Amino acid sequence: MFARKFFVGGNWKMNGDKESLGELIMTLNTASLHDETEVVCGAPSIYLDYARSNLDQRIGVAAQNCYKVSKGAFTGEISPAMIKDCGVDWVILGHSERRHVFGESDELIGQKVAHCLESDLGVIACIGEKLEEREAGTTEDVVFAQTKVIADNVKDWSGVVLAYEPVWAIGTGRTASPAQAQEVHEKLRGWLRANVSDAVADSVRIIYGGSVTAANCKELAAQADVDGFLVGGASLKPEFVDIINARS
Repeated sequence: MFARKFFVGGNWKMNGDKESLGELIMTLNTASLHDETEVVCGAPSIYLDYARSNLDQRIGVAAQNCYKVSKGAFTGEISPAMIKDCGVDWVILGHSERRHVFGESDELIGQKVAHCLESDLGVIACIGEKLEEREAGTTEDVVFAQTKVIADNVKDWSGVVLAYEPVWAIGTGRTASPAQAQEVHEKLRGWLRANVSDAVADSVRIIYGGSVTAANCKELAAQADVDGFLVGGASLKPEFVDIINARS
């Protein structure tokens, strides 16, 4: 039934220290994780090397952001080359907190996507509407526009995971219902089919993010076009194991 490999990302955001993250890593390393699920943990940049050195090799690591060039006078930024040098294979780009707290534009996110993929770094590309946009009935317009800028910068989709994260559901305790998530994921896959190709539409993993917990993950995971999760707060807790195993 599910041709696409289930993908669960944990976005640790700006949380943790070596002690608490070390405990979390130990929990993950010793847990029984579903073999058919790809797991990636998004660590703060200062802990990327620590996470990659200590996490079991079956678990991937992602940076939470990076810049659009390989090096230069960009104080405070990190590049795909640096991320790769730490043995890390993924980066999260376009998260709503980057868009709305730090003012990153669609154009900048697109440029980052292009450079990361050229650098052979996998991209978890985030899209999603704000509450006022959903209430105004413009969800499709917003997520299609965001997806188009990403798509315009992708040559090979095998290194891309698309993460639909309705901004109104991130960290709020409000979750899109399984039906709401499936509806947007299905429309996104239709957009890819119409604007990229059938092959990409069938193969690209579209994951859901927004207050995913152990309590709601199984019902969300059962939706035909939900290919995994990008998990925030719950990825710092032992219940992350239950979310990873949502399809087991």
